[in-house]
Amino acid sequence: MIYNFDEIIDRRGTDSLKLEALLPRWGREDLIPMWVADMDFKTPPFIVEAVKKRIECEIFGYTEKPLAWYQSIIDWQKKRHQLSIDKEMICFIPGVVPALVMAIEAFTHVGDNVLIQPPVYYPFAAAIRNTGRKVVTNPLLLQEGQYHIDFEDFEEKAKTCKLFILCNPHNPGGRVWTKAELERLAAICLKYKVLMISDEIHADLTLPSYQHVSLASLSQEVAANCVTFSSASKTFNMAGLASAYAIIPNPEIRQKFLDKTVGYMLTDGNIFAFQTTVAAYREGEEWLSQLLTYVQGNIDFLIQYIDEHLPKVKYLVPQASYLVFLDFRALGLSQKELVAFCTNQAHLALVDGSVFGKEGTGFMRINLASPRSVIKKALDQLKEAFSK
Repeated sequence: MIYNFDEIIDRRGTDSLKLEALLPRWGREDLIPMWVADMDFKTPPFIVEAVKKRIECEIFGYTEKPLAWYQSIIDWQKKRHQLSIDKEMICFIPGVVPALVMAIEAFTHVGDNVLIQPPVYYPFAAAIRNTGRKVVTNPLLLQEGQYHIDFEDFEEKAKTCKLFILCNPHNPGGRVWTKAELERLAAICLKYKVLMISDEIHADLTLPSYQHVSLASLSQEVAANCVTFSSASKTFNMAGLASAYAIIPNPEIRQKFLDKTVGYMLTDGNIFAFQTTVAAYREGEEWLSQLLTYVQGNIDFLIQYIDEHLPKVKYLVPQASYLVFLDFRALGLSQKELVAFCTNQAHLALVDGSVFGKEGTGFMRINLASPRSVIKKALDQLKEAFSK
């Protein structure tokens, strides 16, 4: 089947966060919404069919995790990411963000230090602060248009921390960490007995010329000191189904995590959480291949457009995902002025780069998971705003 990613889908009247949040968050509704990380493409038909089949029962009662759910995850992780896991290692979670909170509470105490690498997905810092822990930062280094790890600083900071949260691949920079980089991080964490959490929800969106390396695939020793969070939700545009999973090879660590999730009664899942993941992982390879080709085309289009029409704007070329971090620092605007310019002059709803940490000041994140005609319209509006 040839999938049509150029189709414009009207999401009005569907309670879409991307649209409903415009007025309360940006103060106006006449914006192209390119902020929250979901896609304006139809969720694949095989997932829609799985939902329809479940609805046909006409009873929405309590749901058990089927064996097919576990097996689909096992098979997908092995084939796509060379990660060998067993059923016992897999724990259902309702989403990566709530799981982060539960993991921080399970593996640390109030007042403990937790290490992150800003600019990074902003719920990391929020989850640490909201649970009474202390944020310790190992800022990434922006060199030649890509983020790199300051390993000397990382080791110095790791000495004081109980937990390290890795964004793999990185959000908002789209960086795919290499095996060598991950091995060096893992060795430091093992040396200082720092437990690692690897958020790999963007792993399947690694672009064709790059290879995602799952942290837990490095060695048995690393896997025993690692908790991996993942989901089919970002990949197949079904985040609203609240379905994700943790992979925890170490039984002692796994039990600590389960004690917390069971305590919050968040292990059951909703009636659409399981068969949709099965459908995605069993039938989704061709759809995903076409999606990644289209997303890469959108990225190439944005790069060519900016180089030709907006030379003062720089960008980080993503190695994974449909998110691009745009660098507006050459304009000399304050962050407040930059946000106002993008909102009120360009009429775009983008993510304020400073929410990812002070290292994101001067940046804005744009979501390119939309039909190319929408991307062109957004860039035309940005160009027009510059011209004025």
